[in-house]
Amino acid sequence: MEQQRTLGVTRWTGVRRPSLAELYRLHSPGALRLAYVLLGDDDLAQDLVHDAFLRLFGRYRDLRDTDHFEAYLRRTVINLSKNHHRRSGNERSFLARSRPADPVIQEPNDGEEVTEALMRLPGRQRAALALRYLEDLSEQQTADAMDTTVAAVKSLTQRGSKALREQLGGSSDD
Repeated sequence: MEQQRTLGVTRWTGVRRPSLAELYRLHSPGALRLAYVLLGDDDLAQDLVHDAFLRLFGRYRDLRDTDHFEAYLRRTVINLSKNHHRRSGNERSFLARSRPADPVIQEPNDGEEVTEALMRLPGRQRAALALRYLEDLSEQQTADAMDTTVAAVKSLTQRGSKALREQLGGSSDD
């Protein structure tokens, strides 16, 4: 395994790096699940994952360690999700105010109810819950992915879990 160091960037030589197609096949399902939980919309999640891969593919040659591609991708998905929520917050609130009431009321099934409850959580709580329980990351890995502290992750997951229980009609007492 040889490496060349040029201007602070490590480039691997003599080592087969996975192709971009292989990385996409390997990591896109998990990235799509995470994006869906963060955004609550299949089409938007797919667009966001494609954007995340495009951003990483543009810098793929410069990644120091392709073994950490999944962590780079996860971080990119979280950042793009935060950017989307920041940009579209005003648009969503305007649409919600101007949308007429739906005359047909449907009973949601349990999955829809949980998804709707998740979507009502603040973005950081939703991200912490998704990373801890959907992606099965440790508290430290979640803190690294969210660029925060372990204490903040503990607090976010605890508050998010409590809020979900309250929304779904369960007991909030532990």
